[in-house]
Order: sequence, then structure tokens, then C-alpha cells
Amino acid sequence: MNNLLISNGSAASPFGMGAGVTVNQILIGNRIPKDYFVTRGRGESDIAIHAGSYHLALKDAGIEMANIMTYSSIMPAIATEVPYPPHITHGAVLESIMAVGTCQKGERVSSGIIWGWLTDRITGEKYGGLVCEECGDYSQAELSTQLRASLDELYTNGFDDRFELGNIRVETETMVPEKKYGTAIVAICFTNYMVPVLQQA
Repeated sequence: MNNLLISNGSAASPFGMGAGVTVNQILIGNRIPKDYFVTRGRGESDIAIHAGSYHLALKDAGIEMANIMTYSSIMPAIATEVPYPPHITHGAVLESIMAVGTCQKGERVSSGIIWGWLTDRITGEKYGGLVCEECGDYSQAELSTQLRASLDELYTNGFDDRFELGNIRVETETMVPEKKYGTAIVAICFTNYMVPVLQQA
């Protein structure tokens, strides 16, 4: 690694650490999500949504101990499904593609995710995946239909000329809360990443 030594009297560290700090540096590219697990959950609360029914839905899904970050709707070719991990560190960052739906007492909410994989029409090589999320007052059949329409729209706007779309999967969660608020979630959660090193001494 490069050692960047900033001595007293010199310019401040580029990392904002001040003078006299030794900083190890490597240049890396964008992280590529690799392994993932799929989970879903529901929660209800008479108190709140975010700190109530949403948190309890995360608990039902087994990911309430993590700090959740969400992606848009693209899966890399290396992404591989794995079982739910044996341990998630309390307070760890957990990056995900997530559908979250919330409703009030007596209402229905359904959340779902659909994803499929693109393969090159000529070489058969796996290119990556497309994911769509949806939530609302849907029956299971209505939600599946809506998800498939969304996935087809993504596919036909930029991918269908070069790639086949297959191995399509749908995961959904539905609830009608008896308490004031209800939340249903479905999530693809990433557990590790490939990190390209662009420059290293």
C-alpha cells in the first residue's frame, strides 16, 4: 500500500485528519455485490410506522439488528443466493433491494419483488439480473401480475435485443393489521462484495 506521511508543518491530510498522520491508501473501483439471501416479514404497531410496524417487520424477517441501505434494481452476474447467514453483527450495514408497503388497521398491504436473469443470446453467458419491487393493496395474483409487467417493461427497454430473460422468481408478503399500522417487506440482502483494486503499491 502507499503510505502517505503528513509531517508537522506540512499541508493537512487529504482525509481531513490534520498534520502528522500516516494514511494507508489503495485505489478501488465500485464494489460488486456477490452473495445474497432472500427474506420477508410483517409487523404491526399501535404506536408508529418507522419505529413500530416497520421495525417489527424487519424483526420478523430476521434483519432488525442491521442498518438497512437500499439499492435500485440491478443484480450483477456474480450474484449468488445463499442461506440466511448464521450471524449478522448488531449495527452492521446491510445493503438490500427491498419492497416495503405500509397500511392502516383493517387495510390490506402486499409487498413483492420479482427478479430474473439475462443471458447473452449468442454466447449464452450470464450478463446480470433485473429486479422490480411493488407494494400496495393487491391480492397475491394481482401483485404477481403487476410485478411481471414491471419486469417486462425493464427488459424490453434496453435489454431484449441482446439478451434472453429467464429464471424468473417472485417473492411476496401480505397482511391485514389488527393494530393501527402494518408493514410488509420482502428483501434481497447482500452479505459480501467483490472489490476491484485499481492501484496498489
